[in-house]
Amino acid sequence: MITYKSQREIDMMKKAGELLANTHKEIAKKIKPGVTTWEIEEFVNDFLKKHGATPEQKGYRGYEYATCASINDEICHGYPRKQPLQEGDIVTIDMVVNLNGALADSAWSYPVGKISKNAQNLLDVTKEALYKGIEQVKVGNRIGDIGHAIQTFVEAQGYSVVRNFIGHGIGPSIHEKPEVPHFGLPGKGPRIKEGMVFTIEPMVNIGGYETMMDNNGWTARTRDGSLSAQYEHTIAVTKDGIIILTEQD
Repeated sequence: MITYKSQREIDMMKKAGELLANTHKEIAKKIKPGVTTWEIEEFVNDFLKKHGATPEQKGYRGYEYATCASINDEICHGYPRKQPLQEGDIVTIDMVVNLNGALADSAWSYPVGKISKNAQNLLDVTKEALYKGIEQVKVGNRIGDIGHAIQTFVEAQGYSVVRNFIGHGIGPSIHEKPEVPHFGLPGKGPRIKEGMVFTIEPMVNIGGYETMMDNNGWTARTRDGSLSAQYEHTIAVTKDGIIILTEQD
């Protein structure tokens, strides 16, 4: 069942989203060759605590960390680790912030130093795909319109959209209805209505969309070893239009 949020709930989630956006802006300053994703993990823990918030995904279904840190061919849910990032890597940092009981969720992919043209194009296409999806968030449209816009754009660039991991409703739980696929047919799925809050988070691969799981039971990576990127925002639908709760600009 889809739960619809009041304006008060959305206002609280907006504050969580602003803190999450600021966290990502600070991370952007830190990502460079030689830095470890464990250092980013420690920074996020400290930064959220300093601002009166907590990392919601720590402890979620046994997950142990404040962040997911997915490098190169890792699609999502990579563990933070102590191996230094290398020049030319790309890394996605994903986190959920809980501020006074209100949640916000956002992932962002970062270049590590100078990256290849192929890797930079993947980042550019994936970020643009996110906003192509957001353009479809209008009262009266359907959830399928979002996925169709993303898939059509991504595949026109010669890339693929991951099928096994999708966006979702959020607040007060991390994962709620509706499910938000990043592929599919227009005019399908639940009708978009005022009060909905959900994530759009396309994961885009240079190669095929097929995935495989690491032995840790969490980390997904591309089956063909190709690079993968992800950008994610939390979106609220209000009487005055949509709000990107995690917008960094």
